[in-house]
Amino acid sequence: MKQFLLTALLTLTCVSGVNASGLKSLESFVKTVKTGQADFTQVVTSPAREGQVPKVKTSSGQFEFSRPNRFRFDYVKPFVQTIVADGQTLWLHDVDLNQVTARKQAAVLGSTPAALIASAADVQALQADFVLTDAPEKDGLQWVLATPRSKDGQLQSVRVGFRATGDAAAASSTLEVLEILDSFGQRSVLTFRQMKLNPPLAVTAFAFKPPIGADLIRQ
Repeated sequence: MKQFLLTALLTLTCVSGVNASGLKSLESFVKTVKTGQADFTQVVTSPAREGQVPKVKTSSGQFEFSRPNRFRFDYVKPFVQTIVADGQTLWLHDVDLNQVTARKQAAVLGSTPAALIASAADVQALQADFVLTDAPEKDGLQWVLATPRSKDGQLQSVRVGFRATGDAAAASSTLEVLEILDSFGQRSVLTFRQMKLNPPLAVTAFAFKPPIGADLIRQ
């Protein structure tokens, strides 16, 4: 599950018309939202083995990002874990194991959900790595389906759900749900709350220094 968290990196809000499609909402988000903060809940469901019920694990924490290429996930329940992308390195700090894993960010992100919020300047750039299509409305949300063009990674698909808010005079759409399906059939659903658009964020918010005494693994 902890390895799977590295693929669960997409969020936040965008402004667009109430009648806009999911693709238009995504395009507006990529263009206009440069920084963001939100609380999140993540529910990971593993495929059921024969004769058994699926395993479900729930976690929660805070998320923030600064375009381009910087983001931070702070998991606080049920275990403490931090994922930080500082623009050069992707850091994973597992407090329970007292272990830090460092990877070159450019080699790790690729066709991951993080590219949708932290890398591309527009939807055309995203289309180099993803096939993007409007999906049918469901649960009152407008959806975008993002399918990686590369078939070599662990990510099978991402669905992003936007909820129309406001009235005709002040219409907007909020990106509310992120659904990630990996190649092993494991599904992760992230729901975001208390979102803030374009808040001022210090560069130091995305700095990470391995704690003294922690095992450091570079990959």
